Amino acid sequence: MLNGSREGLFFAALTAARYVGERKGRPAILMPNPFYPAYGAGARAAGCEQIYLPTTVANGFLPDLDALDNATLARTVAMYIASPANPQGAVASREYFARLKKLADRFGFMILSDECYSEIYTQKAPGSMLECAGADFTNVVAFQSLSKRSNLPGMRVGFAAGDRKFLGMFHELRNVAAPQVPVPLQHVAVAAYGDEAHVEENRRLYRIKFDLADQILGNRYGYRRPAGGFCVWLDVSTKGSDEAATVKLYKDGGVRVIPGSYLARQQPDGFNPGAGYIRLALVADSETTAEALHRLVEILD
Repeated sequence: MLNGSREGLFFAALTAARYVGERKGRPAILMPNPFYPAYGAGARAAGCEQIYLPTTVANGFLPDLDALDNATLARTVAMYIASPANPQGAVASREYFARLKKLADRFGFMILSDECYSEIYTQKAPGSMLECAGADFTNVVAFQSLSKRSNLPGMRVGFAAGDRKFLGMFHELRNVAAPQVPVPLQHVAVAAYGDEAHVEENRRLYRIKFDLADQILGNRYGYRRPAGGFCVWLDVSTKGSDEAATVKLYKDGGVRVIPGSYLARQQPDGFNPGAGYIRLALVADSETTAEALHRLVEILD
């Protein structure tokens, strides 16, 4: 059990750097770009090179596995994967997971699968990396959280599951480097994980808000209903920079979004995969969400 998935994702990088052992070259940790900041922080703390894998509309907003060369994979300690992806909401297929598992087994690196959004979807339930990890889950660990599933982000409770040997070393580190989850919160977590009714109600409310997004946004800004998660990823590149659009939306309409370029890092060629996009989280009630979407369209159009 973890104090939220963020803690686990961070400590997993440190564990992987020790667990995997000597690499052929400078140890590296791969991550999607844009990415959750804990990935980069963990890689940096582990003393590994951060290698950003651009996730764009051209590759379905998931890292392009075909673009990974053998020299890079041979020095890879771990690869972070998020499905549903944050911020785009893309979901990896079973075939994608299986291909990634084969690479991990061939080159001996860990897959750190961030699945905290996996129970928020409006159509088909996303799969888990664990389903393609084999009976002993070798080289795979998945991270979950109550923050999204149960709308309990402030409680900071989650868990990790997967490769038993890796988790043994992970536990040794966490046991001395992190506070234990308070027992009262553990009891709350047992109740929350044991109840599916509130999770389905949560999904029902998100379906309503995505229905509103479908109606109000239409096909503007490259909008498509995401396969998972609760964010929309909007292309505002024709409206000026993503930062300028963000400032304008807040200043003129009180609508708060995040510039996509803030969620990503520049690639070696200077390209920022998040540039030109804004992320809008549909976490308010449906009335507030509808008003925000109407204001967004009015201001940006």
